[in-house]
Amino acid sequence: MKIQRLKYKYQTIVLGCLFGFMLVQNAFSQSPEQFFEAGNSEYAKNNFEAAIVNYENVLESGYSSAAVYYNLGNANYKLNRIAPSVYNYEKALLLKPNDAEIKNNLQFAQNMTIDAITPLPQNTFKKWYNQILGIFTIDGWATATIVLVFLFTLSFVLYFFNKGVGSKRIFFTVALVSIFLALLSLTLTFQVKSNEANREYAIVFSVETELKSEPNNSSEQILVLHEGTKVRVLEEQDDWRLVRLADGKEGWLPKVEIKIL
Repeated sequence: MKIQRLKYKYQTIVLGCLFGFMLVQNAFSQSPEQFFEAGNSEYAKNNFEAAIVNYENVLESGYSSAAVYYNLGNANYKLNRIAPSVYNYEKALLLKPNDAEIKNNLQFAQNMTIDAITPLPQNTFKKWYNQILGIFTIDGWATATIVLVFLFTLSFVLYFFNKGVGSKRIFFTVALVSIFLALLSLTLTFQVKSNEANREYAIVFSVETELKSEPNNSSEQILVLHEGTKVRVLEEQDDWRLVRLADGKEGWLPKVEIKIL
């Protein structure tokens, strides 16, 4: 009888393990699209926690898009989670920099933050230049360069084989303009790439944290920051990061209290 009870016990454990394995396998067998649709379904039912889980599963599966981060931002905003909502809207904006809805919702989320930091003023040229850079992502500028090079090649071929004086003049002009714009677009592509490599931003996730003058807890406190504040990361040292605020102030924050975008 004892042997039979042990046998039954082990069979139950094995069956339980197999059942658990099947559940895990089923969860991971879902495609990113299925997770995304499940997240949308839960969001529509006001089940924001469940929606967040599904959207995060999309990201964990190796897929990301502005829509996923945007929806994650919305779900966290509905739960009054300041830092996650700001973070995800910022991530969405990196992938889709000119989206009006993302910008609008990011502004709503930033309005929930406590820290009122006035950005340093920009001169007109720098502001105009940054606006041009922000028209496309690095992929967008690269695509524009390829299209313009193709247009230049096509115009040059048509100019070479066309015998009409008027037509040749038109194709020559188009070729010149195309190659000029292609070179400009290529320059902006490398500029955007350089900006992305040299500018690392992060969001404060701690409810409250102290900006320190040096990378240690005993150093002087510069000011207190709160969740949702965006900082630029300048340097890393051990468990600390040197950051710069939008108003130009610099100081050290513990790594664990911010999340890199």
